Amino acid sequence: MWSLTVAAVIEKEGRFLFVEERDGGGPRVLNQPAGHVEEGEVLLDAVIREAREETGLAFTPESLVGVYALRAANGKDYLRVCFAGTVEEGEAAPQDADILACHWLAPEELEGRALRSALVRKCLDDYLRGQRLPLDAASVFIRER
Repeated sequence: MWSLTVAAVIEKEGRFLFVEERDGGGPRVLNQPAGHVEEGEVLLDAVIREAREETGLAFTPESLVGVYALRAANGKDYLRVCFAGTVEEGEAAPQDADILACHWLAPEELEGRALRSALVRKCLDDYLRGQRLPLDAASVFIRER
């Protein structure tokens, strides 16, 4: 059974907003603001909620970067729907106790840093290559409000 997740690629002046968290009880890793879609939740609402919880900032989705499948080390299958967008002005400050810190990083600053999964880099690379789809491309996942 798939576990549905969302992620947000947020760029400001060539730097990207990442959250620092623990991988389970293990090492510190970087991730885009991301998380699980709750039962009955609309995808856009989920990514807005997760970004706010993890960064304290209001996220506005502008495009769909892609949909990604991952078989994680724990044996579970995840489907990640990644959106690109902007956040309001202000200082990023985690609201979620599981998030240790927020960082604005240039892509080259990820070198040598532990990432939550390979999808973190894949989403960023696709964004950097200009991969953007209209939000309507995710309509199969978005219920009418």
